Amino acid sequence: MLVPYARQQISKNDINNVVKVLKSNFLTTGPQVQLFENNLKKKFSSKYVSVVNSATSALHLACLSLGLEKKDILWTTPISFVASSNCGIYCGSKVDFVDIDKDTFNICSKKLEIKLKKTPKNKLPTVVVVVHLSGHPANLKEIKKLSNKYNFKIIEDASHAVGSFYENNPIGNCKYSDICIFSFHPIKIITTGEGGALLTNSKKIYKKFSLLRSHGINKNLKSKSNYWFYDQISLGYNYRMNEIEAALGISQLKKLDKFLKERDKISKIYKKYLNYNKLTSQKLIENCKSSFHLFIIRVKPSKRNLICSDLKKNNINTNLHYIPIYRHSFYKKYGFKYSNFKNAERYYQEAISLPIYCGLKKNTQMKIIKIINKNLAQ
Repeated sequence: MLVPYARQQISKNDINNVVKVLKSNFLTTGPQVQLFENNLKKKFSSKYVSVVNSATSALHLACLSLGLEKKDILWTTPISFVASSNCGIYCGSKVDFVDIDKDTFNICSKKLEIKLKKTPKNKLPTVVVVVHLSGHPANLKEIKKLSNKYNFKIIEDASHAVGSFYENNPIGNCKYSDICIFSFHPIKIITTGEGGALLTNSKKIYKKFSLLRSHGINKNLKSKSNYWFYDQISLGYNYRMNEIEAALGISQLKKLDKFLKERDKISKIYKKYLNYNKLTSQKLIENCKSSFHLFIIRVKPSKRNLICSDLKKNNINTNLHYIPIYRHSFYKKYGFKYSNFKNAERYYQEAISLPIYCGLKKNTQMKIIKIINKNLAQ
């Protein structure tokens, strides 16, 4: 039986919740979407939530809602999925990267400060997308201080961090950011099949991205005599979440704490039994809690292929999160110098994402650990 690096966990309750919607009068733009938004708002302590059809759509709308344009620049980490930077290109803006911290694997606040100091005023970023890699929160407080000084907006790409905490506050409360993004892709902490959410404490931002997610159409102009009236007031998109997805999300959200507890247990077993004399793993900054969407280790480059190959022979899949964004063919035309991202380059040569998901059996996990330790000892 193949062991994946990640997978969803769907229960009978999840299925029953979806079936109820399939038997209802609404399959899209109905009560389940609003209920899911309200539940997210309560769970993550943000003032406003709008759900959409993917985290990629959410990132695009986040940039548009902050007014990102052709003349602007977006900065982010190179160690992320391409959506974290593509959202800026969708808006016609330029994109640049800040190297990672060698211990946390997240965007390095010190390197960000150095880069900001060296950058001419007319080339400073309008937006910085802060990614919480694998659910480990980035250094939000320090980045917020830099935001106040250099006047850029902050989007948290918390696609991995549903259920994570920063300084005992849930990621999603937007204390140190303008907008926070969640992903509900099947391999994430909870799933809606596909889906995403934007969270904010700004009513102005909320109104803008809620309008843009549905064609830019305002339906609040109806009266008793003109109940059919609507007006497109800006160019928007069809990024709405449907009722089926929202119903699954409502059911999954109820199990979030259970999922987090199980992932934390799996991470502790890895930390206890892996040979840390021969490898390192991601460091969590103080007063934070990770969702452990991923469990990433780093080994010597000469060992990585041996470990991954041996695990594959035993029907165990691993992965790499991520190939640095600037290395992709699409980004090569922008002329990024690999030497500007020494930590990201080293990470790329050493990182392995090990299996971590709810339902991973301990005996399977111990087999994974045994294979890794054997290869490290050779």
